This record gives sequence, structure tokens and C-alpha cells, in this order.
Amino acid sequence: MENTQVTQFRREVLRRIAKYTWEDCLPENVYDILTDVVREDSPRVRCCVHKERAVLKNRIQMALWMPLGMNPITAAGAALTEKMDKSLPVMDVLPDACDACPIDKYYVTDLCRHCIQHKCMNNCPKHAITIKDRATINRDVCIECGRCAKSCPYGAIIEVTRPCMRACALGALSSGPDKLTVIDYEKCVSCGNCRGACPFGALDERSMIVYILSALKEKKKVVAMLAPSFLGQFGPKVTPGQVVAGLKELGFAEVLEVAVGADITTLAEAEEFKEKVPEKLPFMTSSCCPAFVEHVKKHFPEYEENISKTASPMVSCGIWAKNKYEDALTCFIGPCIAKKMEAVRHPESIDFVMTYEELQCVFEGTGIDLASLEAEEYHTTATGGGLGFPLNRGVQASLKLFLEKSGSGDVLMDYADGLRNCQEKLSLVKQGKQSLEYFEGMACQNGCVDGPGTLVQQGLARVMLTKFAKAAPQQVSDENEEAMDAWKKYDFEVGD
Repeated sequence: MENTQVTQFRREVLRRIAKYTWEDCLPENVYDILTDVVREDSPRVRCCVHKERAVLKNRIQMALWMPLGMNPITAAGAALTEKMDKSLPVMDVLPDACDACPIDKYYVTDLCRHCIQHKCMNNCPKHAITIKDRATINRDVCIECGRCAKSCPYGAIIEVTRPCMRACALGALSSGPDKLTVIDYEKCVSCGNCRGACPFGALDERSMIVYILSALKEKKKVVAMLAPSFLGQFGPKVTPGQVVAGLKELGFAEVLEVAVGADITTLAEAEEFKEKVPEKLPFMTSSCCPAFVEHVKKHFPEYEENISKTASPMVSCGIWAKNKYEDALTCFIGPCIAKKMEAVRHPESIDFVMTYEELQCVFEGTGIDLASLEAEEYHTTATGGGLGFPLNRGVQASLKLFLEKSGSGDVLMDYADGLRNCQEKLSLVKQGKQSLEYFEGMACQNGCVDGPGTLVQQGLARVMLTKFAKAAPQQVSDENEEAMDAWKKYDFEVGD
């Protein structure tokens, strides 16, 4: 993830929220974030200190998983004493940060040659274009159809959209009456793509870190569930054993591999696939990426029944953990923002979700230096197939290994990463132009290793994870005895 000033502000808020929660002084010190992070003599990134502090208030509210506009001290007290309000959306617009980008969709550039054919003017259905020194668009009449841009032989008319809207493949963002960006939650899938796209940091995710730290401080049995892409996230010299040691230092009772949950998902989904395709369904889609699952439900509802009913690796791991450890609370740690939405949907198996970025801020806020810790013993019990889930085509690769071993490997599979590519691929299926039996969709470009909650470039994470997965003692999911045992004992069909 690019370390911009927006990122620095977000992380400083998270660090301080973690620090004050850990030191039992959150409500009384929450205003210190405003006065310490933005001082009268600190460099300005916005017009004035008051504007910057207003934005910081929004960030504090989001870091506390509270409604925007709530008094920070009241919000801090509520986060410590009340249950998390799961009705709040994961993604939200920070009203004080949004610049209400004053962008006209079509803009005539200096490339206009004042030609005599006037194709732009002739092709405008509303006669919104006049020619003076160059073409001019009457904004009161323009309906933004784009015919002028398409017809100009010089390409002098360009289309300009807000960066956040351009980043959203599903059209979930629009400009409201006050010109501030508005999220349509009927379309939004909480993928987080808009968060990194906004130059003003006006879109952000809510955080569960106060609730997680409170549970740890109360000595509750919280089980950390590490996604396999954690390798290398906390520095090139930090070993997996040191990450586990850091989690134990925080108070996590146990640390489990979500890759074992991926092995369970492979076993269950393969059986589901053999039962349903093609006898009951022409094709089946993966269920691992919650943003992709929501994409299908909201934008291709006719294919909702085609979504695998098998639990995702996170939920599978949660079911396994809840059965393995009595009275356990589960906390998924990974690269994904949409997993927070999935956790809200599955409270019976997942209690908390934290991104790598949030965990790093927690470590820093509580004074834990991973590089200085004595490493816990760490040996993966997952297979190479389960470990490879976050990689491109990782889910189908694991599924294919198992199906081939069981004599059912001749399956027509396809894959798309990035919601725009998923949209295009599913549209082809809908039009009858694409044949497939199994489709793996991932909301993040390059797969989960490039999720919005990561700390390192996906290229490095991909190389490290690929190498680690190849070195695993077992490669096919049915070789994982823990996964096989859990799959036989418990129900991993969720249906949502």
C-alpha cells in the first residue's frame, strides 16, 4: 500500500486509539489526537488547522466503529462500554474530508482546433455546443451523453470523473445534492477500492480494534486467525514465528492458520461442485471473496443460486476454531476490508476482523516490536493448495488438485480478478458468449495478496507466499488431517 499523507494520518489515529485503549485512558485522551497530530505549527495539508481537526474527528469516529458526527469522547466511551453497532456500514464518506470535486464530466481541452466540420456540435442531441474561439459546452443544457467526445477527430473533448467514482466498478458512488460523494449501499460491496482512490482521503473503513483490545484486556479467550498472505507484511526480517509471538504478547490465546480453513473449503466445495454441476446447475462460482459474492447477489441476482454454499476460508476457520476451543472469540487477520462485512453476516463464527494495517498500528500503539521478540515455533499444517488461496487462481488451483486426485479433474474453469473484470466475465456468461463450469471471482486486482489492508507491494507478497506454499509438506487438501477431521465432523454450509 502506498504510504501517502492520508495513510499516515489514518495510521496515526489507529496507533493512538490502540495506545489509549491499552493504557485504559481512551476517553480522557481522545482529544489529544486532535491537538498532537495537528498542531498550530505543523505543516498544513488542508486550508487551516480547524479543517484538519474536523477531518481527524471523522477519522476518530471511524476508528471507534461509531457514527459520523458523534462527539469523540462520547464515541470513545461507547466503544468501551457498549456492543458494536453492526448496523453501521463498513465503508463511509468522511463529510469533512470530501472536497466535493467540482468536475464537469466532459471538458474541452486546448487540443480543440476550431475546425470547420464542427462534428462535436453536429452530433450533440441537445445543441449544447457552440463554436467561438473553440468549442464551448453549455452546462445547463448538456446531458453528458458523450457523443461530442466520441465524434471529435482530435480527441479534444475528454471525459473526467471523480477518482472515487472511477475506481468503483459497480457505480455505487455518486455526487449528492451538496456535491459530496454518496455511497449507494444497495450497490456497494465494501471492497475498499474507493478508499485508496480518493486524493483527499474522504472514504474510509470502520475499525474494530477497540473491541478487540478490550476483549484481550479482559482476558477473554480470543483466537487469532492469520490469513496466509501475512508472510512479509510486517517487514522482511520479521519471521512468521515472531508475528505469532507478537499476537501471543497481545494476549491472543491461540493462533490458527486460515489456510487450514482454505483446505476445509476446498474439500467441502469440491463435494458441492460434484453434486451440483451440471446436474443441478450449469456452473458454480467460488464463495471465498465476500465482495465478489455481494457483487453477484446485487448485480447478477439471477446467478445467486450459482454461488457456492460452502463457507469461505475465514468462516470455515471460525467454525473450526469455535468447535476446537470452548467459549472462544475469533479474530480474522488479513488483507481484506470486505471481510468485516462478512463477519457481520456470520456472527456465529466470526467475532472480529482486523487488517494487517490495523494490526501493525496495534503493535506500534501497544509498544510491541516484532523484530525484537523471540520467535514462537511455527510450522504450517496447511497444504500448498490452502496456502495458495490468496494468489491469482489460487482457489481453483487448490480445487483442481483435489478433483484431479479424486478422478474428477476435467472441469472447465475460469477466473477474474478485479470487480470490473468480474463484471465483464459474468456479462459474457449472461449473454451466452462464455462457457464455464466453475468460476473464481476476486474483487482485488492480483488476488487477495493485493488487498487494501496490506502493508507491502503485492509482488513481494506473491513471491514469498508462492515459495512458502510450494515448500509445504502436503500439497492437496485431503492430505491435511486437521482439515479432513473438521470437514467430517462439522457443517460448513452457510448459504449466505
